[in-house]
Amino acid sequence: MYLGDYIVIERQTGPFEFEACCVSTGTGFIARVVPDKQHLFEDRTFTDGHPRACPFLRPVCDGRIVCTIHDTRPYQCRAFHCTTMLVYSPDGTLKGKVNGSLAITAHDPVLRELWNMNLGAIPFSSPDIEQRMRDLLTSNGYRVE
Repeated sequence: MYLGDYIVIERQTGPFEFEACCVSTGTGFIARVVPDKQHLFEDRTFTDGHPRACPFLRPVCDGRIVCTIHDTRPYQCRAFHCTTMLVYSPDGTLKGKVNGSLAITAHDPVLRELWNMNLGAIPFSSPDIEQRMRDLLTSNGYRVE
């Protein structure tokens, strides 16, 4: 959410088109708000309340934050995986989410402890770290997508 430090709008070139820049790389790109997200983009409440957030993110009614320029997002966004794993209990209840840096968001203390206790036992540079964590969760009764 905090790519606002890295992505800035330089100028508006059309009703829903912008020249933008990835500050960290100095790379410019054309951002076009996708048609089905234009109504979200017009509402500035979120960006006014979160000035460090990416200027193209907006909340939707179910609580998720969505990218309004998904089709024209820059490379750094394409490479960034917001969620790499969804962790469910055997009954199908969502118990946690894991992001691209292998940080877990879980309200289930058992899942959080299992994750944190075992993540440190695998070298972070291990090329199969994500699969090993998936296997660990599966062997402990969780379903991972």
